[in-house]
Amino acid sequence: MGNSKSIEFCPTHGRHCLGPLSFHKGVLGTQVCLSLGSRRVERNRETFQNGLTFSSRPVRVQEKIHLRVELCDQHWNGALRVGFTSIPSSPCGPLFPPAMAIPDLTTTDRYWASPVPSSLNMPGAKLRFWVTPKGVLVYEGPNRVRYLLLKGVDVRSPLWAIIDVYGQTRAVLLLGEDQKKKRCNTRRSCPVPPPSSVSYEDSCMCVNKGHPCCTSQGNNLPTDPIITTQMDSSAERDLVEDCAVCLSLRASVVLSCGHRCLCHCCAVRVTAEFGICPLCRLSIR
Repeated sequence: MGNSKSIEFCPTHGRHCLGPLSFHKGVLGTQVCLSLGSRRVERNRETFQNGLTFSSRPVRVQEKIHLRVELCDQHWNGALRVGFTSIPSSPCGPLFPPAMAIPDLTTTDRYWASPVPSSLNMPGAKLRFWVTPKGVLVYEGPNRVRYLLLKGVDVRSPLWAIIDVYGQTRAVLLLGEDQKKKRCNTRRSCPVPPPSSVSYEDSCMCVNKGHPCCTSQGNNLPTDPIITTQMDSSAERDLVEDCAVCLSLRASVVLSCGHRCLCHCCAVRVTAEFGICPLCRLSIR
């Protein structure tokens, strides 16, 4: 994705600013278009795929990527996918970028991506994702609850963000840092002007209205891919040590799906507010 050298400082906002963050203009899915200074990406409403995008520059470890969901079409299954890559991609052939981040990219080396729950991707929803120094992909939804999406991101090389505008998610907007929040000695991306309000008029909220609409593909709607991660026994033990929501307490609750991924306090909250496992999204009985 062009020059892999990261921005050292922003001349406008000082040495703690990493510079503007936008979508890469040269590496785009075939069914998307950019606007608002390459900060907004929208996919063709006639398809659920070919919406892959990448960040215009490398992102730092712990640098939060802020997004707002602009448009949503509920007649598709699945939603936004987020992640990182250590490969500075370029438009090197007719098959890149591929149709989907999962499994087209994630089955190859140095690409890491995970789906975001559809229930947390309504129009106007703000979310953040980042990678920790230990290579953990963390997602924070509009409810401020944090989810561990996956482990194993190689943070030794520069990383570019992956944002796959997939399924129900048809358009997203990159948000900059809040100018009002001053964090001492914390490096962050450039602030941006406050975005206009999101309108529901151009989104298809058919499921919320109780009658999924018909599309040009009839009932042949895509489903979420089954994601399996091959881990050795030590990596699997590490995965269940921390609560997938708070990332601080030990995971002690085994859900009906078989995942031991929540501490007691978070299990009560997740069951009451969402009713699904944060790892596999199956209903909690």
